[in-house]
Amino acid sequence: MKISTKGRYGLRAIIDLALNSNGEHVSLVNIAERQDISKNYLEQVFSTLRKADIVKSVKGAQGGYELAKDPSEITAGEILRALEGSLSVVNPSNENESNTIEKCIKKNVWNKIDESVNTVIDNTTLEDLINEYKKDSDVIMYYI
Repeated sequence: MKISTKGRYGLRAIIDLALNSNGEHVSLVNIAERQDISKNYLEQVFSTLRKADIVKSVKGAQGGYELAKDPSEITAGEILRALEGSLSVVNPSNENESNTIEKCIKKNVWNKIDESVNTVIDNTTLEDLINEYKKDSDVIMYYI
């Protein structure tokens, strides 16, 4: 399994949105500039996130985007599945169910990897990521 650019950029952009909203709408232009991501690309990403009810859009001069729910209620899994679809390490349609070796591998390797990935992303909220980002960026450098 490999997370695409859409998933990686989408997660970054959502964290940026949450960090910079302060109760106001955030424009994609501002997110694009801060994250060095194409505005056109972000429009596609946010269209998908809006359809998944992760963000809300407001049109007009003071418009932009806001989170549809509190950051504590949005998981990394919810965001990534909206943008990526299935996060399984193997494509289920390619499996040969009559092959007992493949069944063994699926049960003992692929399913366990999927479970581990799902546990991590479903137990990591947007709030967790924001808190970790703030903690990591609070490092003060002193130069003499």
